[in-house]
Amino acid sequence: MTIQSIAILTLLGSFALMILLRFPIAYAVGLSSVLCLTVQGLNLTTVCQHMVKGISSFSLMAVPFFITMGVLMGSGGISDKLIALASSLVGWMRGGLAMVNIVASYFFGGISGSAAADTASIGPILIPMMVDQGYDADFSAAVTITSSCEGLLVPPSHNMVIYATTAGGVSVGSLFLAGYLPGALLALSLMIGSYIISVKRQYPKGAPFNLITFIKQLYISFWALAAVVIVVVGVVGGVFTATESAAIAVVYSLFVSVFIYKGLNWKGVWRVLEECVDTLAIVLILIATSSVFCYCMTILHVPDLAVTAITSITNNPIMLALLINFILLVLGCIMDMAPIILIATPILLPVAKSIGIDPIQFGILLILNCGIGLLTPPVGTVLFIGSAVSKVPLERLVKSTLPFYICMIIALLLITFIPQISLFIPGLFAK
Repeated sequence: MTIQSIAILTLLGSFALMILLRFPIAYAVGLSSVLCLTVQGLNLTTVCQHMVKGISSFSLMAVPFFITMGVLMGSGGISDKLIALASSLVGWMRGGLAMVNIVASYFFGGISGSAAADTASIGPILIPMMVDQGYDADFSAAVTITSSCEGLLVPPSHNMVIYATTAGGVSVGSLFLAGYLPGALLALSLMIGSYIISVKRQYPKGAPFNLITFIKQLYISFWALAAVVIVVVGVVGGVFTATESAAIAVVYSLFVSVFIYKGLNWKGVWRVLEECVDTLAIVLILIATSSVFCYCMTILHVPDLAVTAITSITNNPIMLALLINFILLVLGCIMDMAPIILIATPILLPVAKSIGIDPIQFGILLILNCGIGLLTPPVGTVLFIGSAVSKVPLERLVKSTLPFYICMIIALLLITFIPQISLFIPGLFAK
């Protein structure tokens, strides 16, 4: 066995073992990289150099700003306004509150960019409201956690920035634009599933649609939705970079939360910033250690070997696309979102390119697969949050989520095999 083979086995084997032993993911990534370099007899100063290099990126500066913006807006009384706006738009339908939940998640996702934040913010409001109106608790929780994944696709999303940095040469602005239609498609598929279940179980309708009420709620929610407009229009229009737009959005979010909606006081702002630091510490250490891991994979030619291995199974583009999705869904069951993006992108993006999948389309596929992974045990973060918020046992919640898994998989397959769902809007602005 060659040194290269031993090093690859050490890198991937030790990483898999530590994941099974429930090591924190950052430690698993970092330690497996150290062991790999040791086997090759390389200087361990490489670890420090590549950790620093991994986070020394101007583009990555947007990540802490977008996270801070999301937490500020999420804690600043935005949820109630967006729920009221969604209710005025779709609450009249059969199963109206389920539709409100899904549409509110689409709106809120454009502010938070986080499925966990969406579930934690909207869940405590809408789940009890739905139960009081006759909806089953497990159905209410299932709608909440699955619709929260829309927020990963609707810009601005810090996960898109992480992917763009990892993929190299992918426009953050194009990724932002690419997320709108897939996010809407996911919302539509979940709404259809919710409607079918609501009709079957005779869930109630809401008040009839009223245009004046809708306009009034849109006016009230304007300040929250304007944050998304500032970021997306600014980046796509070339007014400022993603990092600059994120910094401006933080200042704007602080102003709106404290002075307009008055959902935060200055003491609350400090609490929010502490929460942001906790989140950023996790994200940045993951990015730093993953940089070393990716360096190890590069010098060992793991991506090239993976491409050869995957394409040797079949050369059918349809089967390869399904295989890529399957691999990502399996990874989602055992890993969190950021490490999947950081580790899987260098391996699977070349395979995707080889069968004609655009890097922007692949980014959307990757993020949606990771979103589904957040809902699947044993590492489904959003699944656990939904269970805690709704007080529905995990086993019962998983069972109730099964129909919505089907809706999400249908949306995933449509996005996989119809590239224009992801590329249509970026294509309009590229001309």
